[in-house]
Amino acid sequence: MLQAFLNAFKIPDLRQKLIFTLVLLAIFRFIAHVPIPGVNLAALERLFDENQFVGFLDLFSGGALASFSVAALGVYPYITASIIMQLLVPVIPRLQEMSKEGESGRNRINQFTHWLTVPLAAAQAYGTPQLLNATAPAGEPIITNFGFEVNPLGTLSIIITMTAGTMLLIWLGELITQYGIGNGISMIIFGGIVARLPAQIFQAVVGGTGFVAFAIFIILGVITVAAIVFIYEGQRRIPVQVAKRIRGSRMVGGQSTHIPLKVNSAGMIPLIFASSILIFPGTVAGYFLGVENEWGRWIAESIYNFFNVQQSWGYWVLYFWLVVAFTFFYTLVIFQQQNIAENLQKQGGFIPGIRPGRPTAEYLYKVLIRITLVGALFLGIIAILPFLVRSATGVQTLSLEATALLIVVGVGLDTMRQLESQLLMRHYRGFIK
Repeated sequence: MLQAFLNAFKIPDLRQKLIFTLVLLAIFRFIAHVPIPGVNLAALERLFDENQFVGFLDLFSGGALASFSVAALGVYPYITASIIMQLLVPVIPRLQEMSKEGESGRNRINQFTHWLTVPLAAAQAYGTPQLLNATAPAGEPIITNFGFEVNPLGTLSIIITMTAGTMLLIWLGELITQYGIGNGISMIIFGGIVARLPAQIFQAVVGGTGFVAFAIFIILGVITVAAIVFIYEGQRRIPVQVAKRIRGSRMVGGQSTHIPLKVNSAGMIPLIFASSILIFPGTVAGYFLGVENEWGRWIAESIYNFFNVQQSWGYWVLYFWLVVAFTFFYTLVIFQQQNIAENLQKQGGFIPGIRPGRPTAEYLYKVLIRITLVGALFLGIIAILPFLVRSATGVQTLSLEATALLIVVGVGLDTMRQLESQLLMRHYRGFIK
């Protein structure tokens, strides 16, 4: 593996891609440490120590919320906008037509996603400080004089700054996707998780959790990573035969190949989607924790406590089923966009024993449903595993969630796969032997 990395740096254009990616990630980490003026960092640190829900929000900011920097919202508004667009594409005929227009149609949908991100980011830029102030320990405000009724100009400047920070991160992510290595948005989240990992491990070691409990947690973590890699790389190969055809004076076709159907075609997307949806009700309820109306405050507290990742069983049950549902949803969306049966028929290919066209599509659909069930249940178990392990071991200080773990493993595998293909194209040995 080390030799493969060294070979990658020997190739000028590949070396340029790697350096470009690392430089943009370094810029992101710099932005993540530029705080917004007027933030009480001491109170913010105490809030993160006492409230795991806020720490869960920090996941999608890449660690920028912990210092309440100009990039405190991270890419969460963009993820929310992407979820909304994914749900609207099958419902709105015009968007469905765009999704079938190839690269130009996908670019248009991506443009709509960017436009939708701006108001979502602005709304969250106003709501996040309100949430932090409402949940601050001992009523100590995180940001003083925030609100249009007390400081309209200062509040507006904070909203504009945080919205611009989100759009800057999205731009950096797209630059990485276009000119670097890996998926840019995932790399932004990946960079924040990896940057926080040493501090979290150190906190767990010195936090008095006990050697046995910590050792069990680490062993389970290693087993979980191995299981994620196993499922992530697992696939069902459907045999395909290409019919012989005469082209000019030559006979072409006749060879055998296969269609790889992955057990986990959706990757880490279902966990991100489910987490984003579950964050929303608790975030909105947090805005109303300090209202004067007793009935309204009770409703807000009930919703907020239900979606508290630290103590609510209901949250984790709902999380499990949302992950399972989104795994099926996203996998089927990808399958429909690929039009495998139609493209196979155009190329003169067929599955032995299955008629081309609609019967082939139905057969592939049935196989995909069966193997996706395994992947969906696995992702659901991985999602709730941290809660089960914490309940069994009592380890509360190591807060690396399953979503973060899957992002790290998934992004790592995708990046290695891209480097692998680049190296093989240039006749170098890759990572996979």
